[in-house]
Amino acid sequence: MQRYIYPAIFFKEDDMVKVLFPDIELATDGYFMEEAFIYAKEFLKAYFVQATKYDLDFNRPSEFEKVQAACRKDDVVMLIEAVVTKKDLK
Repeated sequence: MQRYIYPAIFFKEDDMVKVLFPDIELATDGYFMEEAFIYAKEFLKAYFVQATKYDLDFNRPSEFEKVQAACRKDDVVMLIEAVVTKKDLK
């Protein structure tokens, strides 16, 4: 089992909650914060399943405080965890 924890920036745009993982340049969204959070977890896991399967390089996560300091006032930064198991890699 491998655990990946990355900071994600959540922000409102055009009636959606957008999510950006700045370290790995991934983005997703949802209509509500809860939905965006779920999609972010699923998307991060899918990314790392593929990165692990195909031995791809990826950036290490930035420090939470540095990401938060670079955000706008209304942005929300959360740490998102993806757990990749051997079963996921089949």
